[in-house]
Amino acid sequence: MKKELDVCGGCNAKISAGDLDEILSTLPVHPRDDLLIGFDYKDDGAVIKVTEDEGMIVTMDFFPPMVADPYIFGKVAATNALSDIYAMGGEPVSAMNMVCFPEEEDPEILKLILQGGAEVVQEAGATLCGGHSIHDPKIKYGLSVTGKVNLKELWQNNTAKEGDLLILTKPLGISLLMTGYGVDEVKEEDFQLAVKTMLESNGPVAKILKKYHPHGVTDVTGFGLLGHTSEMVRDTFTAILYGDQIPILPGAQEAAREFVFTAGGHRNRKSLQGKVEFKGEDYAFEEVLYDPQTSGGLLIAISPENGKQFIKEVKEKGHQAYIIGKIGPSLGLPILVRGGTKNENH
Repeated sequence: MKKELDVCGGCNAKISAGDLDEILSTLPVHPRDDLLIGFDYKDDGAVIKVTEDEGMIVTMDFFPPMVADPYIFGKVAATNALSDIYAMGGEPVSAMNMVCFPEEEDPEILKLILQGGAEVVQEAGATLCGGHSIHDPKIKYGLSVTGKVNLKELWQNNTAKEGDLLILTKPLGISLLMTGYGVDEVKEEDFQLAVKTMLESNGPVAKILKKYHPHGVTDVTGFGLLGHTSEMVRDTFTAILYGDQIPILPGAQEAAREFVFTAGGHRNRKSLQGKVEFKGEDYAFEEVLYDPQTSGGLLIAISPENGKQFIKEVKEKGHQAYIIGKIGPSLGLPILVRGGTKNENH
């Protein structure tokens, strides 16, 4: 009999950015000269200075299942966790499992989850070196990952420059498709394409990107495209997004039009209230841009010349990359969405 999981999570389970900001602002933090990036930067990982030239990236990510297949869940969760290292220009070195698992559940399910995760870590060239597990009523899995980075090539999520292109390397709509599939509002082929997208590592694209010297990079996960774009521009710039050039997975907008909404998308919309302006009214399109992504693509701020060359090489090597906007001077709001409202991509 095939082992299946209860689907209820992925990055859709993430606590809202607004609530996190309020809570984290109250915590005492001991300053250290060798801690270059902590949680106050809202970046993808913490960075510790090891030598004048080398740093260590520390990150972690885990969540409940977003697919029923435990082996695929393990692979997606590991791919998602490793992405934070790639988004900062680093190389993953080691990983540790984080497991929550019901005491009465079949151990074979846990074996399949861990097998999927271990294979992804191995493919990334990192070493799985332990972990921690507890009994819990709900299954959750992820990784704590350590990477290394040349500090001169460290990428951050808040260092974009005016005039930069904004480039996205994976289409949007993951949580809408996962949720919609569970209520029979998404076709099998659209669901399978979304799973394939989640399983694609950001490592190969990040490797290509290094030679083009981006100004800012992050990966699009639980806070959706708009949330992570907001972190990138801060209060300094305005991101102008081209609606008709934003890649969207087939079936995602249709799911939103059938009133398949996600809790994470609602939280993201609430957190960004007053920070985003849309031209035109298309609620389904807006939902896609607020939609939490599990194992989403890289969001890149880069000079126009380097960005176009980067896209050319990425596509020649069989990967995806799309110009979705630009960084402009502050126009009173962090994000303006302009242009059309539909661009579905395979």
